[in-house]
Amino acid sequence: MKPVQNHRDGLGTIARKSMRQCAVLLLALQAGLAFAQENAIESINANQQGSNIIVKVTMKNPVTKPPIGFSITSPARIALDFAGTANGTGKSVQDIGMGDVRNVNLVQAGERSRLVFNLLRPLNYATAVDGKTVVVTIDSSGGLATPVSASGLPVQRPAPAAAGKQTIKDVDFRRGANGEGRIVVDLPPSQVGVDVRQQGQSIVIDFQKASLPDVLRRRLDVADFGTPVQTITTTPQGENVRMVIEPKGLWEHSAYQSDTQLVVEVKPIKEDPNKLVQGTQGYRGERLSLNFQNVEVRAVLQVIADFTGLNIITSDTVSGNLTLRLKDVPWDQALDIVMQAKGLDMRKNGTVLWIAPKDELLTKEKLELEQRAQIAELEPLKTETFQLNYQKAEAFKQVFGIDSAGGSGDSKNRILSKRGSAVIDPRTNQLFVTDIASKLEEVRKLVQKTDIASKQVLIEARIVEADDKFSRNLGAKLGFSDLRNIRGGDVGYGVGGSGRAALTGTYQGVGEQTGQAVITDQSYVPNTQFVNLPAAGINGVNPGSLAISLFSASANRFLNLELSALEADGKGKIISSPRVVTADQLKALIEQGTELPYQVATSSGATSIAFRKANLKLEVTPQITPDGNIILDVDVNKDSVGVETRAGFAIDTKHVKTQVLVENGGTVVLGGIFQQVERTSDSKVPLFGDIPVVGYLFKSTARTNDKTELLIFITPKIVAERISAR
Repeated sequence: MKPVQNHRDGLGTIARKSMRQCAVLLLALQAGLAFAQENAIESINANQQGSNIIVKVTMKNPVTKPPIGFSITSPARIALDFAGTANGTGKSVQDIGMGDVRNVNLVQAGERSRLVFNLLRPLNYATAVDGKTVVVTIDSSGGLATPVSASGLPVQRPAPAAAGKQTIKDVDFRRGANGEGRIVVDLPPSQVGVDVRQQGQSIVIDFQKASLPDVLRRRLDVADFGTPVQTITTTPQGENVRMVIEPKGLWEHSAYQSDTQLVVEVKPIKEDPNKLVQGTQGYRGERLSLNFQNVEVRAVLQVIADFTGLNIITSDTVSGNLTLRLKDVPWDQALDIVMQAKGLDMRKNGTVLWIAPKDELLTKEKLELEQRAQIAELEPLKTETFQLNYQKAEAFKQVFGIDSAGGSGDSKNRILSKRGSAVIDPRTNQLFVTDIASKLEEVRKLVQKTDIASKQVLIEARIVEADDKFSRNLGAKLGFSDLRNIRGGDVGYGVGGSGRAALTGTYQGVGEQTGQAVITDQSYVPNTQFVNLPAAGINGVNPGSLAISLFSASANRFLNLELSALEADGKGKIISSPRVVTADQLKALIEQGTELPYQVATSSGATSIAFRKANLKLEVTPQITPDGNIILDVDVNKDSVGVETRAGFAIDTKHVKTQVLVENGGTVVLGGIFQQVERTSDSKVPLFGDIPVVGYLFKSTARTNDKTELLIFITPKIVAERISAR
């Protein structure tokens, strides 16, 4: 088709998908001649009942089951497939123009016909069969659609087998042939409302009044598949289920839903430096082509209005000509280009677009605002009383612009008008507001949103202190005594008969037993030991000892030995579990312990008594997140009384302060300290102490291995709200 250059002969060439649709229709007509259809669509009628659009599709013969259908979010469409059905209406497009339903396309291909409803935004639908009529109910309110019969009465669906919310069955991810990421969600058999929208660089999907099994409550990392999709997070969100898809780079998405399956495709976009807008992001209209030479702007707007089916009102001040050539671009992008080129702007009211110069629209809106302000100055004032149940009335002082003295405060923070006033009664916790009706409505909405009960959080902390201590000390005393100059060469005596050894507990005891040392008030006990390295005591406990003396037959030469040893092994565990309940975002403190007195001296020399705490303290501020988790600002102290010094008792301190995100009912380790002390010390006689085996007689050995561990656990739980009695 050659473009028309003279706009007298035509306003331009509009090339869109109708060419392909015509080709499909011709093939369908040719194929339809080869066989006879079992059924046919005779007429399509639409009417509006409340927020629902009821479309009645009249068939030639009765229908046994509803057609198979699916919906697409971008562009918003609903498609129904009629198997073994011909197009008997003689039309391919039928206008509806009700609510968000623009029109319906009827296309026949082979022995199948498809109805495609073009919508302004994604909507839910339901189908029902009533004899020869297939009734399609489209809910314009955005909620779940209820099927109705041909007479307009709701169709009762069979009750579900088990009461409760519908459960999401499965979430799967696949990679397409062109590198697109495909998220497939298996829905329950009953109808579930699905809201797919883009928020920033993420795709958010809300499944209304649905539940999620624990096995699907997860975060999928699919970055290794090589698609724009990086992660898929599925979590409960109150009564709903929310899925957040995180792509990267340049991408565009589309979604379509069948009866029990939702498919979301995220396609990569190759960046083209010659394009102002990459891909189709931002523009979602059907594509068209325009080729005009010096044509009037009003004529171009008329062409776009005919193409889209929208109602366009053009201001009388819109004038001028333009030349443009657009090929296969979305119609909303084409309209935006035309308005930018001629300095125009638009205002939308339902399906009506008002297009005028920007200055004209701004001037008109300014006049409307001035008129509203003048009306507000003359509108009568009303007084209304608001009873607060949970919030304190004094918290609204800043909202109403009332300072601490009761006068008028900062006008920037006032929600009331210039003529409005408010009185706060702390005794009855009431607000008395006087203002115009619109401002009273704003105050009413504000009170409804803020005067709600705060959720309670139970925080339980566990502080576990464990220690494992081990100590071992070994030592010896070794000495020699020669009494020949004193006793001579006498035969001497034997201890316990004719023996030549003495055995007792200590070095001193064996000396007394053998007569080397005689203890009397006037006697002198000689010190005969030349190695004095006994084992040291542990925690005030003296070591055990064993002494032996070897002497000659005449009992005038003695070799004395004392071995001492002590071993200590101790294990202990201390568990502290403070608990506290507090409201959301309100600090709570609980502590228990001892206050130790100590002296404080002043510059004048006087002294006074002060106290320092050695206690267990839990200070926490919880914040409940919208997804049901809890953010905690935690400050935990575990102090205890230590050793006594000249200045008083020391305080052993264990302290942790942090912020952590915890799931409801979960437990997290805030921190831990593990300390291990290993120490080995030897005191020995040089050279002799290094001799193998025998060297133990010339040295004292001490070994210590102490382990201490501190762990702090915390568990927050949201206290369940009370169930109101029915």
